[in-house]
Amino acid sequence: MSFIGNLIWFLLGGFILGLGWIIAGILWCITIIGIPLGIQCFKIAGVAMFPFGREITYSGGAMSLILNIFWICISGVELALAHLIIGLLFCISIVGIPFGKQHFKLAQVALLPFGTYTF
Repeated sequence: MSFIGNLIWFLLGGFILGLGWIIAGILWCITIIGIPLGIQCFKIAGVAMFPFGREITYSGGAMSLILNIFWICISGVELALAHLIIGLLFCISIVGIPFGKQHFKLAQVALLPFGTYTF
C-alpha cells in the first residue's frame, strides 16, 4: 500500500515539494553557517518525496534544541503552517485523508527538524 501511495504522492506533487526542499537546502548550504540547516532540508526532501511507510522519531539533546529554536525563528512556523493548511484541505474529502495525514507528518518535521530520525 505504501508503494502505491508514494507513487501517487510523487506524481501529483511530491516531486515538486521535494524539489523545493532540495533548493532550500542548496541555498542554506551556500553559507557555512547554514550547512546544518541545509542538511536537514535534504533529509526533509526525502520524506517529502516519499512519505508513506516512513516513521519519524524524535530524540535530541541541547544542540538540537538550540538549532530548532533558530529554525523556528527563521522559517519553521511558516513551513509548518503551510503543510497544516494543505493537510486540512486534503482531509475535506475521504479520498484525501491519507494524503492529509502525510502533510501533518511533514508539518511536524518542518517545525522541529533537528533531532528527528526517519526510518
